[in-house]
Amino acid sequence: MHVLDDPAGLSERARAFLRRTGRREPDSVSRIPTDLLRVPDGSECMIPAPTELVVRREAFHARYGGLRYEVRRSALLGSGRYDGLRGLEFDLLDQVRPVGRSWGFSWSGERVSSPVGFLVHTDGRVGVTDGGPFLEIAPSVPALIEGHAVMDLVSSWDPWPGGSLEPWVPSRAGVGMAERIEGLVAVPEASGPTCAWLMSDHVAVHRFQGWVGRSPRPSAVQIWTRGEEGRRQVAAAMAAS
Repeated sequence: MHVLDDPAGLSERARAFLRRTGRREPDSVSRIPTDLLRVPDGSECMIPAPTELVVRREAFHARYGGLRYEVRRSALLGSGRYDGLRGLEFDLLDQVRPVGRSWGFSWSGERVSSPVGFLVHTDGRVGVTDGGPFLEIAPSVPALIEGHAVMDLVSSWDPWPGGSLEPWVPSRAGVGMAERIEGLVAVPEASGPTCAWLMSDHVAVHRFQGWVGRSPRPSAVQIWTRGEEGRRQVAAAMAAS
C-alpha cells in the first residue's frame, strides 16, 4: 500500500510532515514492468531482471511511486541566511546497474541540478552515484523520509556556519566542534552508518558523509540552534574546541 495511504513504520514527526506536504501524482509515462527488463550483469552482457531486483523495484513503485514533497531548508551562506525548498520526486527511472553481487535501480530524487544520480539498492539502502560506486546516504527509504522530516522541522531554527549547503561539496568545518555539544540525543529512525541526526530541545546536528566517490568519504555537519540556550551550548562547544 502507498505510504500516503498507510504510513506504518514512520514516526509521528514524519507522518505530520507527509500530511503537510506529501502528495501523489500518477505516472506521466508508460512504465515497463521490471520483470520485462533486460539489465547489465557487470560483464557487458544483458540478462533478464533477477528476482531480487523485480521484487525490490516493484515494491518501491507500489509503496512510494509518484510521491512528491518539499523539504524546507535553512543554512548560512557567507554572512546571509538562506531559506528554501527542495522538492523530492519518487519516480522510477530506467537505469539499473550491478552493485557488487546485487543491484541498484535509479529514481528521480531531488529536483535540483547535481552531479549525482539517485539509486535504491536491492538490500533497501538509498544511495547516490557520481558515475562511480554506490554511495549510501540513508539505510532505507523510510530513514530518508525521517531525515527530511527533521530537516524540515529545524528549518525555522537559527543555522550556524558549517558544512556546505550541498552534500556533494562537503566541508569539515564544524565537525570537531559538533562532537563537543552536550545534551544531544540520537534520532535513530533518521540515522544510519553514513548519516546521523542528533537533537536536544535547543540544538540539532546533522552529521553526514559527503556524496563524493573517494575513500574515505569526507564528513560534514550542519548545525541549528533555537533560542539563547542553544546559542550558549554551541558557543561553549566552540570555545572548548
